[in-house]
Amino acid sequence: MFAEAAERLGAELVFATDRCHLIEDPWRDGAIPIRFYDEEASVQAIVAAAAARPIDGLVAVGDRPTVIAATAASELGLPWHSVEGAATARNKLRTRERLRDAGLPVPWFTSFSIADAIADLPISQSPIPILFPCVVKPVALSASRGVMRTDDAESLRAAVERLRSLVAAPDIRAERDDAHETALVEGFIPGGEYAIDAVMHRGTIVPIAIFDKPDPLDGPFFEETIYVTPPALSASVQDAIVDAVARAAVAIGLHHGPIHAECRVNPANVYVLEVAARPIGGLCARALSVRIPDADDLISYEEAVLRHALGTSPIGWRREQRASGVMMIPIPRRGVLRGVEGVDDARAVAGVDDVRITAKPDQVLVPLPEGASYLGFIFAHADRAADVERALRAAHAHLRFAIDPEFRVRPSG
Repeated sequence: MFAEAAERLGAELVFATDRCHLIEDPWRDGAIPIRFYDEEASVQAIVAAAAARPIDGLVAVGDRPTVIAATAASELGLPWHSVEGAATARNKLRTRERLRDAGLPVPWFTSFSIADAIADLPISQSPIPILFPCVVKPVALSASRGVMRTDDAESLRAAVERLRSLVAAPDIRAERDDAHETALVEGFIPGGEYAIDAVMHRGTIVPIAIFDKPDPLDGPFFEETIYVTPPALSASVQDAIVDAVARAAVAIGLHHGPIHAECRVNPANVYVLEVAARPIGGLCARALSVRIPDADDLISYEEAVLRHALGTSPIGWRREQRASGVMMIPIPRRGVLRGVEGVDDARAVAGVDDVRITAKPDQVLVPLPEGASYLGFIFAHADRAADVERALRAAHAHLRFAIDPEFRVRPSG
């Protein structure tokens, strides 16, 4: 998507991808080979490449490379989020501490080592007694992976055991991130949940969209499904959300570049859950178009992000007038994907722009809290947000997924 946006802009993209430098350009994209777990060497590789081919701006796609991007930007003299801010943003415990120290509302929270015996968990002792309901989460995973609500001591211990197994998975161990050894327990916050996409411009927030998440996210897991914008909120509540996210971003140390934030809203407060130093993830940005003063037509969110990275001021940017939304198609059960039917019928639903199945045939599907992906995405536009939501749900109802068990047991004899 960024490559398409760069082509429209007439800009050249220089990719830096996580792969071994001994593999000779496997994707034929001329990318700089880096390893996300080796941040110092990765920055050196980017800076060395910039000496031969100057770099005018940076965008990080995903949470893991944000510190590399921030450090490279500092080395190259490019405006971006601070290194400390990027490191804080991708660590849920450090984020909580920064928000608390800045006087922003946060739930009670405490951390513990995943290696600790379950019997040693601080369920009732000081300094932070654990109250129920509460939420257990890893400090350095994204997309709600490993996030679980617990309602009593027994379910808390079961969640911790499940989280312990998750962080031992090969794909997580391969990240070589010591942060995975720590987990967070915090108070469950009732209320509606919203996502905010914005651009920080030299310390000032320029909001692009507030997404409502109409499906309740009350546990036991927190799988995101539908994003719809604009939300059915008063102007004053929307202003309060933007103000809270702006204050949180500054407290974390995010200064210049795209941000994606999550918050919970109830009559008492706006609770910022996290602010990531990156654009919205996956294909979800296709649900956003941006109107900017110097463009005749709407542009994609990716193009807007690239324009900002190249030095365009985002002042005056605003989201398109029509309502829009995306469904991240949930995985109904664990198993091997054999096929998907009903895609054409789903695309034919009024208001639906496209249906993209991103899971591949014969792929092992793993739902939350262990999983880290979706089956695909559905995109829709309409004059009203309620009509967008209806279109997404109607399209999803047409889809039928053939999923086999991972292992077949043959009957004896």
